Amino acid sequence: MIDESLQILLGGAISEKLQLKVHINEAKSINGGDINKTFRIGTNEGYFFLKLNNAALYPDLFQQEYAGLTELRNAQALTVPKPLAYGETAGKTFLLLENINKGTAIGDFWENFAAGLSKQHLRTNPHFGYMSPNYIGTLKQYNTPYNSWPVFYAFNRLMPLTKLAYDRGIIEAGTVKQVERLCKQLPQIFPAEKPALLHGDLWSGNFMIGPEGRACVYDPSVYYGHREVDLAMTRLFGGFDTRFYYAYQSIYPLAPGWQQRIGVCQLYPLLVHTILFGGSYYSSVREVLAAY
Repeated sequence: MIDESLQILLGGAISEKLQLKVHINEAKSINGGDINKTFRIGTNEGYFFLKLNNAALYPDLFQQEYAGLTELRNAQALTVPKPLAYGETAGKTFLLLENINKGTAIGDFWENFAAGLSKQHLRTNPHFGYMSPNYIGTLKQYNTPYNSWPVFYAFNRLMPLTKLAYDRGIIEAGTVKQVERLCKQLPQIFPAEKPALLHGDLWSGNFMIGPEGRACVYDPSVYYGHREVDLAMTRLFGGFDTRFYYAYQSIYPLAPGWQQRIGVCQLYPLLVHTILFGGSYYSSVREVLAAY
């Protein structure tokens, strides 16, 4: 729940951002997020979706999410909730989004989802990267632009997280050397492709069936990268029907050998989960690295 005093302050902050008098009448807590507190709020202007977090810990988290959602919406490929405002009040940061109700999947849901993602991946950029650092979970995601995907993946993805995990005592020195060895092989592993607009954290917990029966994606970690990373992420925790992959392959085929690159593409989110949650994820990291 949001206590009454914070509710009043949030109403004022939202009103200022929207240039519209907004009074929050109710706030229903929504489960499912590990990072933020989330609510469906009822106001005199209708229903909205609200995220809250600690301003001292992640001051620009919602600013970056707002930008990422806007980037995805501009692709006009998949349904993405419209970000309406972000700001700070009473030591809390907030992100206000349009409220999207859940629906029932249409018959060609997975084919439609694949078509939308392939259209999103066709949106390109001169360089791999993004306009600023953002977040993957609560971890900083570096987006320094590079012309080469192997260089980008090594210096902005694998090595920063490997160093962080080692500094925190989560992984061993031998694992660091294995990652360094893999990074030297990346130019031979990945085929050249144009930078693609990625969701960046595309697992089953980050999409829902919208009111029109089509996929709605949210909670992105946006950047321009190799599209196989998005697809490998969908396979990491399951939840995607095989029709999704067949449809994607028929619309925008992956380069030969993509099956052998799945593990390398999953290494980044596996490192993220090793740092945030530990447990069996480190075993999965070592299993991927053992092939190289």
